Amino acid sequence: MIQREAYMSRIRPFIGSDLIKVLTGVRRSGKSVMLELIQAELTTQGISGSQFIKLNFEDMDNAWLRTAEALHKEVTQRMAGIEGKAYLFFDEIQEVLEWEKCVNSLRVKFDCDIYITGSNAKLLSGELATYLAGRYVEFIIYLSFFLRGVLGAIHLYLPERAAKGSVHKVYDPRRYALSRKSPL
Repeated sequence: MIQREAYMSRIRPFIGSDLIKVLTGVRRSGKSVMLELIQAELTTQGISGSQFIKLNFEDMDNAWLRTAEALHKEVTQRMAGIEGKAYLFFDEIQEVLEWEKCVNSLRVKFDCDIYITGSNAKLLSGELATYLAGRYVEFIIYLSFFLRGVLGAIHLYLPERAAKGSVHKVYDPRRYALSRKSPL
């Protein structure tokens, strides 16, 4: 597994807080890997894996949990057997109908630390802002910079600047790493 310390250093201060940690990004950007890295981090801090509840909603074995009510009932039952704080990891949460209501209810009802992932296009809707306003922190996960590091700078064609004679711009991934300013 590729260690993504730049992301972990941003997430670490929020581990254990009551804020919902939302990891968004395009498909195959490494959101699920980040959940595994967070779990590994918690384990090194002495948190037992028995305190983790992990669900991937792209897995057909979890298809029956794709409504807020079903998910809430299942997580409530599982949490009954956990001593201390529970750590909830919901991968591709946007597959759950009205997931926002479920996640917010779990946050209010239980002593838990919640991490969710989802693809940008489906997760970042108006409901996220409405139901979780002020209760979450978002981390945008970009594609791994591994290939960019190997290939060096990437030249991006900017057609709007072609008339001015500047048709290429050198993109240095270090300049835009982990910021919303990335042109990709």
